[in-house]
Amino acid sequence: MTSTPILPKNSQSNASRAIATSTQGSTLADILERVLDKGIVIAGDISVSVASTELLHIRIRLLISSVDKAREMGINWWENDPYLSSKAQTLIDENRQLQERLQSIEAEMRSLKALATSELTNPYSMPKKSPSAEKGINPPDER
Repeated sequence: MTSTPILPKNSQSNASRAIATSTQGSTLADILERVLDKGIVIAGDISVSVASTELLHIRIRLLISSVDKAREMGINWWENDPYLSSKAQTLIDENRQLQERLQSIEAEMRSLKALATSELTNPYSMPKKSPSAEKGINPPDER
């Protein structure tokens, strides 16, 4: 036995007069498309206070938009940020090479300082022969 509900006579007219909302029939993809097309800004302030003394104040600004919309607004900081592009590994390698060069230069400076200090503390010591003098090659005359 099947039963059919008894509806008031004006229920069908109420259904046709239903209020359409902006989210009715929208999927998450539709909403996301609208947000990315137009952009959305979320702003807020956070304050931490004790006994009316402000200890911490944080301002939060969040912009959600598509890349194209952000470029339209003049926002493109990610294009020049090396850590968000393929330039990051190149910069890391260059930094490592520069650090190695700096360490070798510092080591050479320390050895030159040690040599200069030893010559100053013992001025009568015999000067060390250059590698070319040890081989029997005379250095060019200084003029």
